Amino acid sequence: MDEKDDAALSRREAMGRGGALLAGALAARAAEAGGQTGPGAAGAELCFKSATEMAQLVRSGGISARELLEAHLRQIDRVNPKVNAIVTLVADEARAEADRRDAALRRGDRVGPLHGLPIAIKDLVETKGIRTTFGSRIYKDHVPQRDELIVERIKAAGAVVVGKTNTPEFGAGSQTYNEVFGETRNPWDLGRTCGGSSGGGAVALACGMLPLADGSDMGGSLRNPPSFCGVFGLRPSPGRVPDWPSTMPWQTLSVPGPLGRSAQDAALLLSAIAGPDPRAPLALDEPGDLFRRPLTRTFKGVRIAWSRNLGRYPVEPRVNAVCDSVRGVFGDLGCAVEDAEPDFKDADDIFQTLRAWQFAAGHEEHLKTNRELVKDTVIWNAEQGLRLTGLEVARAEEKRAALYERVRTFLERYDYLVLPVSQVAPFPVEVRWVREIAGVPMKTYIDWMATCYAITLTGLPAASVPAGFTPEGLPVGLQIVGRHHHDFAVLQLAHAFEAATGFGKKRPPVAG
Repeated sequence: MDEKDDAALSRREAMGRGGALLAGALAARAAEAGGQTGPGAAGAELCFKSATEMAQLVRSGGISARELLEAHLRQIDRVNPKVNAIVTLVADEARAEADRRDAALRRGDRVGPLHGLPIAIKDLVETKGIRTTFGSRIYKDHVPQRDELIVERIKAAGAVVVGKTNTPEFGAGSQTYNEVFGETRNPWDLGRTCGGSSGGGAVALACGMLPLADGSDMGGSLRNPPSFCGVFGLRPSPGRVPDWPSTMPWQTLSVPGPLGRSAQDAALLLSAIAGPDPRAPLALDEPGDLFRRPLTRTFKGVRIAWSRNLGRYPVEPRVNAVCDSVRGVFGDLGCAVEDAEPDFKDADDIFQTLRAWQFAAGHEEHLKTNRELVKDTVIWNAEQGLRLTGLEVARAEEKRAALYERVRTFLERYDYLVLPVSQVAPFPVEVRWVREIAGVPMKTYIDWMATCYAITLTGLPAASVPAGFTPEGLPVGLQIVGRHHHDFAVLQLAHAFEAATGFGKKRPPVAG
């Protein structure tokens, strides 16, 4: 046996011991429940089945949509007061909808891929008849009269909407807190942040309160919360999930996308929300059901560029240590892994400029009419944008074009780029944004997310997959970046990595 095979065996043995510990914990929980098989213990275990398996159970009649919903409502009632992930709950309306889903099955109606699955929608997304606050006191009583396109598709696929998940004010900053609902806490350590802005959804998944969740990502919001919470997130290619209504339908920095406890489950949700729509001019033509294909494949000869910091950003040593510890897994899968990264010069200036430009467009009126109700970082970001000239925005777009070309050329040599999701591990929930990393000061509330926002600028699909834990037991995610429009390939590599490691199967203590 050569050194590579010996190292692979050692990793498998270590992961096997971890799996045995996890199995023992599950058995202990069942024993604590007195071996009961009724709605208590069985319901809690049901909530941690995969979304794919839950959907199959409902379609086959193994469980009703109503029973599945009630199990999740019990889990929400038990765990949500500790973490504050679901901020608006519409239990009675969800029960009525679950009953309608069950009636449709009894009639023999054709049903969608999410039939009977409970889901809560990020509080940045408008939902007809359900309070949508955007985390802002300005909109604390706002009840929309329409669903956004992603909600239309989730409902059409058969899901049962149970409420809304928490987000920072206007989604600004990768720390989920606001003046309407307060802080969402990390389920692995209630004194830590869950990240943001899709923090409520990531926490709800980690705690078994939901099988699936939606999110959105400008500077890392579909990647940072999964990294901090030990679940899976995918920032898809712009246009993969159409965004409507939108006042800026041609922009590509912010995209909607799926969260799940695995790549397979996220692919299931993506299959329902992806696909063309004439209302969204950037929508890609490929149908969503392509993402219901099997994710298994061989990776022999696949080339991976491994980066610890994109060659320019500070990263906490404990984060790099976790990521480095799983580098060999890709070799075990058959990949050729090399230290390399594209040239990301100008990324900070490009992102800061284009983000500020969008904040100015989105919040100019808020600053005029309700400035006292807007948090300081949103005010700062919008005012940065209001000071921009047209030429400065144009120059940023030119630099972005050059950046994309450098990355595109780089990925002619490699199939994937792999790097840490976040530059830090989850930090205390009272800290609003990271001020220093490895001795390097952060000038703005955005700087500490550079390993995510630099990837945003490329428009490439990128996933956050659980990669292990710090010595303190805090989750760390690995970011897998694919080629232009190769979203499915990103899911495939993430799926293979999950199967080889199993970190995403672990539950936070608060979830039981």
